[in-house]
Amino acid sequence: MPSVKSSLNSRIALCVLLVALSAASCSPSVPKPRAPGFQLVTVNPNATATATPFQPSLPTSTPTSSATLPATDTAVPTSTITPTATSTATAIPPTDTPVTVIHAPTPTFVPANTRTQYTFYVNLKYSARTLHTDEIIKYTNTTGQTLSNVVLAVVPNLSSNCFSLDSLAQDGRAVTAYSLNGQRLAVNLSQPLLPNAVTTFILSFNLSVPPQKGEKAFGYLTDQINLSDWYPFIVPYDNGWVLHDPWPFGEYLVYDAADYDVNLKLDDPSVVVAASAPEQTNGSWMEYRVEAARTFVMSASSRFKRDDSAVGSVKIYSYYFPGDENASGEVLWMATQAMGLYAAKFAPYPHSTISIVETNFPDGQEYDGLVFLSSNFYTKYNGTAKSDLVTIGAHELAHQWWFGLVGSDQATEPWLDEAMAVYTEKIFYEYNYPNYGNWWWNFRTYNFPPNGYVDGSIYDYSTFTSYVSAVYMNGAAFLDALRSRVGDDAYFAFVKDYAVRYAHKHATADDFFATLRLHTNTNFSDIIRKYFQQAH
Repeated sequence: MPSVKSSLNSRIALCVLLVALSAASCSPSVPKPRAPGFQLVTVNPNATATATPFQPSLPTSTPTSSATLPATDTAVPTSTITPTATSTATAIPPTDTPVTVIHAPTPTFVPANTRTQYTFYVNLKYSARTLHTDEIIKYTNTTGQTLSNVVLAVVPNLSSNCFSLDSLAQDGRAVTAYSLNGQRLAVNLSQPLLPNAVTTFILSFNLSVPPQKGEKAFGYLTDQINLSDWYPFIVPYDNGWVLHDPWPFGEYLVYDAADYDVNLKLDDPSVVVAASAPEQTNGSWMEYRVEAARTFVMSASSRFKRDDSAVGSVKIYSYYFPGDENASGEVLWMATQAMGLYAAKFAPYPHSTISIVETNFPDGQEYDGLVFLSSNFYTKYNGTAKSDLVTIGAHELAHQWWFGLVGSDQATEPWLDEAMAVYTEKIFYEYNYPNYGNWWWNFRTYNFPPNGYVDGSIYDYSTFTSYVSAVYMNGAAFLDALRSRVGDDAYFAFVKDYAVRYAHKHATADDFFATLRLHTNTNFSDIIRKYFQQAH
């Protein structure tokens, strides 16, 4: 819509200028279209768990939380949040014949580093909901140990009749010594893999895409196919292979940063694909390349429309369904605000594109280079930033730093990415909507009052509500108390150092606090005792 885009362009220019100057606000000078009234999405907290909990409608008389943010016009309000206290694959016969994948185009993407490199040739039959994939994995042993086996996660194998492995080879020869049980593919190596040695695996597999269930963006929905964690990938090694068991809520997978070269063929030219990287045409293939990413995700739909914007050299793509043009315009405006601000306050965004994808499941979900936002957020969008579309959008984009750039173990220390992402929402509203005062905190804690220790694993919480109240909300309260104690200069210097120091690596809670102590001599041990079970 021209009116939305012209308004958006003027607001983008203003926001980029103000972020560059560390100004107080990026509030738009041109009014956005407003929907009549103010209505937020309602959720049943006892329903199936979702990835990033969104909020219900607030009553006419908003309950006053004991944790309130002051109403102020200043650029950065003083932080004052205070909390209420099995299947098995068929073996491949041994052979001396080298196993090769013969498909054009020939891979040319070979970065000079030791990250794992994934190359894919994918044939997607959209209407049939099937994929055939040839996958090449170039793996360098950076563990410091001599390895006798390698473990891959095959998440699609957790769904019935979804994944079938046609062939598996190592360094050109078929592999028979392997086992596939549930999501764990263990490959016994033909000879020990010494430290810094390189080996190459070639897999050929098929997916019959199942209906999407639960909080993960894998499966088909009415209007799209979502493909997250759709390929076998080598899991991190930390005194053993790190592959946790699934849990009813929270994320459990841990990812190394890797390089991806994905070549895709579609059987339906009307299908539009959103992906974790920009699309290039290479003959009859669509090719996507990205370096140092935790995941590579795609979403395909014959109904997608696309808008785009940019912040500096980063292109922002909004994929949405017809009828949601106004909401898509708001998504782009929110993303320009968030991406510019986060790059200035934390670290430069490491990729050239970010895709924001509307989807027909209940909530938001982050992946590297691509995030999903619920269609409910689009259809219920009220024309203001007091909405799930903006709040959860800002949250998922924060995960591009606290998950994508700085990795962590999401199962054992989920606060490192979730509490950081929630607290980044606060920073987003401070800089862009300082007049909102305590709205954001009351909105976020309305169904999930902060309570419980922050540093539990996902397996330590018996309910979704207790998990979110502790890890997300009390985690954000902890970070706010920490920032108030050490001061803004020290806090943001620490956050920048932390983001750069652990870029494309895995950080732990000990790493978090060790980096913090490099930037302050302030004693915050009482804050740790209040929020954490373990001393740091």
